[in-house]
Amino acid sequence: MKQRSWMSGAVGLGVGFVLGGVTLALVAGDVIRKTLGQSAAALAGGSMEATFAAPGSGDEGLKRKAMKSFGSDNSYDDESVGARGGGGPEPMMAAAPVMEMAAPPAPEMEEGGVSEDQGGAAAPTRAWFPETFLFEPLVVTDANGSATVPVRVPDRLTQWRVLALAHSRSGAQAGAVTSFAGTLPTYVDPVLPPFLRAGDTVRLPVQVVNTTDKAVEAALKVDVKGAQVEAGARTVRVPARGSVVELVTVKAAGAGPVTLRASLGDTDAVVRDFDVWATGQPVVQTRGGSLAAPRTLSLVGPSDAQAGSERVRLQVYPGALGMVRAELAAVERRPVDVAGDAYALLLAGQAPELLKSLGETADPTALKALSLVATQRVLRAARAPSIEVATRLAEGALAHPDNPVLARLGERLVAQVAQAQRPDGTCQGGEGWTLQRLLVATASCARTVRAAQGTPEGKQRAAAFTVRASGVFERYLPQVKDGYTAAVLLAEGSAEGSVADALRTRVREALKSGPDGTAWLPVEPDTVRADGELPSEAEATAMAVLALQGDAKAPLADLGAWLLAHYTPGLGWGDGQANRVGLRAALALFKDPLPARVRVTVARDGQVVTEGTYDTQALREVLALEAAAPGSAGTHAWTVRAEPAVPGLGFSLALSAAVPWKSEVKGGLQLAVTGPKEARVGQLTNVRVQVGAPSSLPLRFQQELPAGVQVDPASLAALVASGQVTSWDVQDGALSLDLSPREQGAPVLVEFRVLPTLAGTLQAGAARLGVPGRPDITASLPPTTWAVR
Repeated sequence: MKQRSWMSGAVGLGVGFVLGGVTLALVAGDVIRKTLGQSAAALAGGSMEATFAAPGSGDEGLKRKAMKSFGSDNSYDDESVGARGGGGPEPMMAAAPVMEMAAPPAPEMEEGGVSEDQGGAAAPTRAWFPETFLFEPLVVTDANGSATVPVRVPDRLTQWRVLALAHSRSGAQAGAVTSFAGTLPTYVDPVLPPFLRAGDTVRLPVQVVNTTDKAVEAALKVDVKGAQVEAGARTVRVPARGSVVELVTVKAAGAGPVTLRASLGDTDAVVRDFDVWATGQPVVQTRGGSLAAPRTLSLVGPSDAQAGSERVRLQVYPGALGMVRAELAAVERRPVDVAGDAYALLLAGQAPELLKSLGETADPTALKALSLVATQRVLRAARAPSIEVATRLAEGALAHPDNPVLARLGERLVAQVAQAQRPDGTCQGGEGWTLQRLLVATASCARTVRAAQGTPEGKQRAAAFTVRASGVFERYLPQVKDGYTAAVLLAEGSAEGSVADALRTRVREALKSGPDGTAWLPVEPDTVRADGELPSEAEATAMAVLALQGDAKAPLADLGAWLLAHYTPGLGWGDGQANRVGLRAALALFKDPLPARVRVTVARDGQVVTEGTYDTQALREVLALEAAAPGSAGTHAWTVRAEPAVPGLGFSLALSAAVPWKSEVKGGLQLAVTGPKEARVGQLTNVRVQVGAPSSLPLRFQQELPAGVQVDPASLAALVASGQVTSWDVQDGALSLDLSPREQGAPVLVEFRVLPTLAGTLQAGAARLGVPGRPDITASLPPTTWAVR
């Protein structure tokens, strides 16, 4: 796993267990360079068993014998730790299986860099450094009140803290805390930055630590894959109970992943990796579609792409099951309004059948809680509802036939809507209403009345309403000019025969196709929903999907791909109305359950670039495949294939590259950045930014920082205090400053301090100045080079 912060040492790890009556937490401390005992077996990847006992079993706490096997030397080894709870031992199930991150194999290295495990003399290579070690939510003690949990300790050299909290079925509680150390007699520790930039030449520190009472002399060797290393082999002498730091020069020629392996004789070897970032301007092309069938797309890669910067990324979006699950999880937390509450009630009522049809079992407790909350909100809105509110609430209430209160409410609301139909067949309407809105509102009323046909009276009422509404649509068919209104009349109204055929033609003619192969239904100006609000393109596209069901000429797969790509798990497709229609469309398109396993491949000109196999559980989330794609310049045919084909999954394929930056000035902006003339490791130095811009414009300055360069927060806080800067942000190797608007003609000079922590020749990346939301006003400077001693 990659290091996330420069010179971070060992990152704290959290590990949790619940043992039928015991909760256990395991945390790593930042003591990578301290000598706190030995656990060579654990560091070599060996397994370890921890034994725990539930309160009342007579063996509370962590057993002293088990803890001593960890090799730690602390006060907890001398006595059992934990409070005794009440109650006797209770029979429980066997311990649940341990969940842990699989340790990846050591990466292959250049010649001379392969682990020497095969010879039997060298220590295994340490290469497993997860930030999250283990999480075990359920471990149950046996009939004697004990449980043993085998775990594999990661390769981090650190102090581990173990916390156990136990409880019995009768409610008795107890706890224990202990620790053990993970270290080696002598070990090597390369200190790596989170990234380098293409063209960097750096001197990386490699620390060698000796925890024994005798001086050690051994061969230190550093091999690098993905970059060049100079003087990577040497002999080091480390005094007893001491350490030395050796500097190794690494040159990063091009962008891509880098793997570094450092070995110390036959005592220790460690493998770590980091990324080399391109310094050029990013260029991205994106195409999308559905995995219903193999899709071949044409992408044109830039001819001047920087070496190692060409990459392809495939994102797979979840189908109907993933959306239903995401909507159930998010719907209750969304803003409260009538449309949202009605949608939540409808979803809670339909979820059991929806999940069953998609191969999933509903959680009755969660659905009951959602139904209760949605019911309370809907009942408040239904005290004196308007016709527009009644059309929103009726269908959700009718989705709960086992609830007599909601069933009666749904019937009352439907009757209210049916009685509101005028003699000419229209429904709703009022002063200032356009014909387009009146037609859409009539279609919504028709859908509502048709939702209650469980009784003979309900069927007769729905038939009468439908006949009169159909006459309205036939009379005003020549006035239906836009695709959204035509889609609503088809999807929610009662259009039939030649009227329906004419409306389908208008919907198809209104569709737009994007360069990524997807299709959507745009919304024309002055087009509104029944509530008078402007519909979103997502809602319009969902209506088009429902309207064109069964139409052989309709590009349903392309519409579905657009709909999937514009779904956000937290927000859905928008408000309650858009989400109701969007989910209906997704279920109509992707109603088949997901297969057990799906293999997805991405090929360029027939040659596979990347591939992956997903199971049903994984396919419910957004997934990604990413790989290097050298040689993508020019026009190539890219094929995305799923085996078996899955209509319920959408994809987005992106081809990215970095091209050389060029100075650019638009909208009258001026930008000059002066870096340090001479920078030294560990010493603060100034960076000057001079800006010229038209008056009253809020500006944002961004500077991509060299590897290992940290910004001094105090200098940025001083800029905010002086009023020159309104806010700042530092992340992912870049600094952002929001500058206050200024008077016309007044230049701006901003200075801040940085602290280099890495010696070498480093690329600073591009500098950019712009106005948020105004891409036509911008200025940029190409990357510069810093020399840090």
